Amino acid sequence: MPDVLAIIRPDDWNLPLFVHVLGAMALVGTLLVVSTALLASWRRQGDDGRLLARFGLWTLIAGVLPSYVLMRIGAQWVESTENLSEAQEDSTWLGIGYITADLGAVLILISIVLSAIGLRRSGGSAMPRAVGVIATVLVAAYLVAAWAMSAKPGA
Repeated sequence: MPDVLAIIRPDDWNLPLFVHVLGAMALVGTLLVVSTALLASWRRQGDDGRLLARFGLWTLIAGVLPSYVLMRIGAQWVESTENLSEAQEDSTWLGIGYITADLGAVLILISIVLSAIGLRRSGGSAMPRAVGVIATVLVAAYLVAAWAMSAKPGA
């Protein structure tokens, strides 16, 4: 019976849920672009590698941060709109979402600092490599969170 009730939801939940999902999709997409560009820059020499690294670092600043903010605002809006009870707040899927969002915020901020340092330095730097690894880890973590949000284990 709970599965049938989950299909029906009030219309006032649609916009907050759309904002959250849009932000999450944009976040994973931009992180994938950052990860791909920075990991590809490892294999390139000279100007090609530097150009890919700069593209990846700028994408992190211009794309990942706004996407994260949109995802997080949507998540809080959904939570306040749905008026989750104490029993639902202790659910596994919601915990996974909070953990990945909060740890992701810390890793994104670290990546932005490393990006700012990497963009100031000309020439080869370890900063794009570190940001590429962090972005790859974040993509994996957010894919697990997307699975948890859709499958709702422990709900």
